[in-house]
Amino acid sequence: MIVWLNGTHGAGKTTTSALVQELIPQSQILDAEKVGETLMDIRPGLPKTDNFQHWPPWRPLVVDTARRILDYIGGTLVIPMTVLVEPYWREISDGLAAHSIPVRHFLLHADQDTLRGRIENDQVMGYSMFRMKYLEPYAEAYDGWLRDAAEVIDTTRLTPAEAAQQIATAARS
Repeated sequence: MIVWLNGTHGAGKTTTSALVQELIPQSQILDAEKVGETLMDIRPGLPKTDNFQHWPPWRPLVVDTARRILDYIGGTLVIPMTVLVEPYWREISDGLAAHSIPVRHFLLHADQDTLRGRIENDQVMGYSMFRMKYLEPYAEAYDGWLRDAAEVIDTTRLTPAEAAQQIATAARS
């Protein structure tokens, strides 16, 4: 099974995914961003884009990587990755379904003021304009399709541990 943690920057995906992994036996974390980083390392380079998710190979590579890891070790993969473009999510989720891999898609959500505050006051990563520029596209995706495509966990007033507990409990059911 895959436990996919979606949400924009500042929602708590990285922190929560580590806690979820501790709560679900035989689980591993797969950082799908590393697949994008591999594509970014191709030289002389793929066509210019502001987001590696726009490169057509990224989505099937994420599916194939997850499938092969699950074939090799079994268990559960926890994947913390923002996906705000609905056709991209459909391509990934349909690709996993084609391999009979169940996916629990959780959306770590918080209101815009909370997200902005988390990004501005991030003690680990520091302030980032890159992260801030995704707040509006996130709000549009949330209102447009995302909240209906995922199990929403409102992290506005939850600690990462509380969010992880909710996710782990739901994933086991």
